Amino acid sequence: MKSAVETLNPTRVRLTVEVPFEELKDSLDAAYKKINQQVTVKGFRKGKIPARVIDQRFGRGAVLEEAVNDALPKFYTEAVNEGELNVLGQPDVDIKELKDGELLSFTAEVDIRPEIAIPDYSGIEVTVDSVEVTDEDVDKSVEQLRDRFASTNPVERPAAEGDVVTIDLEAKIDGEILEDGVANAVEYTIGSGELLDGIDEAVTGLEAGGEATFSSELKGGAAEGKTAEVTVKVTAVAARELPALDDDFAQLASEFDTLDEMKADSRKRLESMKQYDQATQAQERVLDELLKLAEVPIPEKLLEDEINTRKHNLEHHQLGQMGLDLAKYLEIQGQTEEEWEAETKEQAVKGIKTQFILDELVNKEKLNVNQEELTEHLMRRAQSSGMAPDQFAQAVVEGGQVPMLVGEVARGKALAVVVEAAKVVDTNGEPVELDDDEDADDEETPAAEAAADAPAADTDGTEKSEKTEA
Repeated sequence: MKSAVETLNPTRVRLTVEVPFEELKDSLDAAYKKINQQVTVKGFRKGKIPARVIDQRFGRGAVLEEAVNDALPKFYTEAVNEGELNVLGQPDVDIKELKDGELLSFTAEVDIRPEIAIPDYSGIEVTVDSVEVTDEDVDKSVEQLRDRFASTNPVERPAAEGDVVTIDLEAKIDGEILEDGVANAVEYTIGSGELLDGIDEAVTGLEAGGEATFSSELKGGAAEGKTAEVTVKVTAVAARELPALDDDFAQLASEFDTLDEMKADSRKRLESMKQYDQATQAQERVLDELLKLAEVPIPEKLLEDEINTRKHNLEHHQLGQMGLDLAKYLEIQGQTEEEWEAETKEQAVKGIKTQFILDELVNKEKLNVNQEELTEHLMRRAQSSGMAPDQFAQAVVEGGQVPMLVGEVARGKALAVVVEAAKVVDTNGEPVELDDDEDADDEETPAAEAAADAPAADTDGTEKSEKTEA
């Protein structure tokens, strides 16, 4: 077999392959055997039909076609390995010549990973938010906790904002009660905005037994999006009472004995959260600066596939679970389809660039992933997916996704190398020291999260033998 590689552009090549006919012998034998098992010829036992009879009855062309289809993946893979190509996706194959007894010639156009020159990233400088926890932040956190421990007590007075009312609802359109337009004994906190638009104004000032009618656009059900006339009847009014802010509350709501201890712990947790947000911000901004420095050609077919994958996942998974279609989603987002497509393309381009350059960094820095790192990453991914670790691990292995997880961890480590070399300061001009391991046991690191948000296409850096199936 002879092969040659022609570079069409930085991300696509054309392979030209010539195969002497004798190298098709095994595939020809397999083709005759397969046809033997599929056809019946009078006078011959099944599977015992001579090759010359098959040629006469069914045509030599049918045998050659079967043999070529069987042989092409092997010859294509050999040509890819001979050319030391890192291919992406499936090739477009064109049979140029097939001379019985002489020669098979074909071409295969396929996307490849572009060669990327890693820029000098040591001069990257970014500014991130400072970690400042104010007394107001702590008070707000404590008030949120206090709100969770609020109690409700029935009152005999008009309902006011913050009260919990028990209500019956009835929705009509053109005077007809909707099939799913009746709900009874619904508890609603006035001012929460959790029900229909206009309901707060309707129930405010009503006592138990009072009712009001208002118009509102329905947010769900068969008549979603239509304007209905809604009658609301208040059956009970209850006032929310917050617990006193004292040591007794601290003992009720936490493991601490005093309110001061609880507030100190709240401050510490808020600082940890802001430090994590700061680290995430730093890594995102360092990555953006790295991408600006690097020239990364994007394979057109890979980009097209990635955009289609993102659109499919949004329409058939995320929106499907929410009961929305793309048109309704865009209306809620205040976007046109053209704006959404442009944004999706921008995100896809960034994802592909990120993966290419971080994979190149993994190779340059000779970064490896050990079993402990892979296991920790798998555990975090299982937790975020809501699956048990054993169940998630089994799904990963059965789906052949282990190389993908290895790639995610490796890219996270590559990004961490760049961040470590960068200069990071906060808005006060103070240097920021980032410790990726600080919360590693509890949360995915920002670097790994960024690396995990990579294209679903076949670009994970696995061995050539896993990427060259025709």
